[in-house]
Amino acid sequence: MIKASVSRRDLVFKIPAGTSRGVFTKKISWFISLYHEGKFENRGIGEISPIPGLSIDNLDKIENKITETINQINKTGKVDEFKISQFPSIQFGIETALKDLKSEGIGILYPSPFTKGVQAIIINGLIWMGGQQFMVNQVKEKIKAGFRCIKLKIGAIDFETELLILKSIRDKFSPSQLELRVDANGAFSTEEAENKLEELAALEIHSIEQPIKQGQWEQMKNLCIKNILPIALDEELIGISERSKKKTLLENIKPHYIILKPSLLGGFKECEEWITLAENMGIGWWITSALESNIGLNAIAQWTTTLNNNLFQGLGTGGLYTNNVKCPLTLKGENLYYFPNKDWDLGTI
Repeated sequence: MIKASVSRRDLVFKIPAGTSRGVFTKKISWFISLYHEGKFENRGIGEISPIPGLSIDNLDKIENKITETINQINKTGKVDEFKISQFPSIQFGIETALKDLKSEGIGILYPSPFTKGVQAIIINGLIWMGGQQFMVNQVKEKIKAGFRCIKLKIGAIDFETELLILKSIRDKFSPSQLELRVDANGAFSTEEAENKLEELAALEIHSIEQPIKQGQWEQMKNLCIKNILPIALDEELIGISERSKKKTLLENIKPHYIILKPSLLGGFKECEEWITLAENMGIGWWITSALESNIGLNAIAQWTTTLNNNLFQGLGTGGLYTNNVKCPLTLKGENLYYFPNKDWDLGTI
């Protein structure tokens, strides 16, 4: 019989993380352990990692739902890969814990050249929102570290200052030397979006994620039709779990790219359905993590390597938190590696 348990950790940011939804100093994650009765040492672990203001998970009810799910597993001894559409972060945690339980070796969910330490994932360097000098310093650090793709979160400070930062980068590095992506997190109004896209396009930006708030399909469709700047849907995908609705969204808006965040979309199977639909329509895609600890990041990274996508991925580096789980994930420049000779340290999980 399969048993389950859960633990909670308040992850503390090393540096406050600025987004258009405010500044994060900490984030809560729950870790679900699945194990065969009497064999806790051979458990599989998954992370439940909702984000306030972004996840559709009801954070007032999520702890009760986690407890209910744990009790159901312990009562029946079974783990059904059921859809918990209102709590996609729990669905992601269960899917990855079950995959980990069935795998061989601690933390090896998808054996591959990546988990053997001989293949890396190339990722973009993420620039957090903040004051002008804070953002400029981050850019300098990323370029010095060897990143060839930088993603800036915009929408927190005034747009003219953000343009100046982007222009200063582009003046020094051509598009062939450095790919620039921006993420507005829905910060632009529908009235101003077109003009702002034109100003960004003049700087040869690769793409913009979610220029306007989700749910405005007609306005987003019109921006995509005008093709001022390639648009990637991000928040737009959250909360849509039925295949028919996924298909309808993509057919209506016809974005250039979609951004897939497994812990916010309900796991890998849900994301693979998005990928199949997108590829059938000629829509590009890449994978992004979403403030998970190294437990969730490890699962996402290993899954990403199975997809054979050659674009820069939006994965984390494992360096966000003061109290992260120690694991074999290692960042070297823009390359994320898994070095199996490095140990896991799960601490109190």
